[in-house]
Amino acid sequence: MHELKDFLDEKALCYEHPKFIETDPVQIPHLFTQKEDIEISGFLTATISWGNRKSILNNAHKLMLLLDNSPHDFIMNHTKNDLKNMESFVHRTFNGEDLVYFIKALRNFYLKYASMEAFYTQFKTETHLQNAIHHFKKEFFNYPHEIRTEKHISDPRKNSAAKRINMFLRWMIRDARKGVDLGIWKHLSPSQLSCPLDVHSGNVARKLGILSRKQNDGKAVKELDSQLRKFDPVDPVKYDYALFGLGVFEKFTTL
Repeated sequence: MHELKDFLDEKALCYEHPKFIETDPVQIPHLFTQKEDIEISGFLTATISWGNRKSILNNAHKLMLLLDNSPHDFIMNHTKNDLKNMESFVHRTFNGEDLVYFIKALRNFYLKYASMEAFYTQFKTETHLQNAIHHFKKEFFNYPHEIRTEKHISDPRKNSAAKRINMFLRWMIRDARKGVDLGIWKHLSPSQLSCPLDVHSGNVARKLGILSRKQNDGKAVKELDSQLRKFDPVDPVKYDYALFGLGVFEKFTTL
């Protein structure tokens, strides 16, 4: 197990590098400097981060243009005519109707709470943020909406891996010194993060023997988190870089 930790430490160092953002959706929040702009752009980008990576990046950049490259100002001060421009947006099953609701819900959220970070801090536990994700989804959809729109935010309490929102939380919370994650939320700890489990990281974890569950679901996240915390209880999700890099860039599972 010590050799495996050394191997994963090495790969995490290799892939947590500024060049990583050149092909990754995390580049979108890096476009901004204001806290609210970073977290709104990050949240919306993470929401559409599934499928072809090139398509994700293209549509995330289009989304920022629709928000006048000033996400927080747009969210808080948009008009009905502004929202009409959103109706043509589409990324896979996330469409203009969903986007319009997200914009309205974000405005209501910022009017009600001091910050997104403050909300998550309120519902954190000592060891994880999965409970906070559940409450965030509940609050976010606390306004009239189409039921189909709810599928765009996952709920760990329903045994979802919640990959995209766990990725968003990694962006917001992990230290920014290595140039990838942004580290703008200071009241939450990297030790509370869960791995953004997807097909790549899941398959690599299984090949390495640190994940036995076959489904990429909430139970798998809990199992993988438990293993990664043994390697580094302070910053377990740094290994997301290792698992993802091995799967996407090194095709580790096909070797």
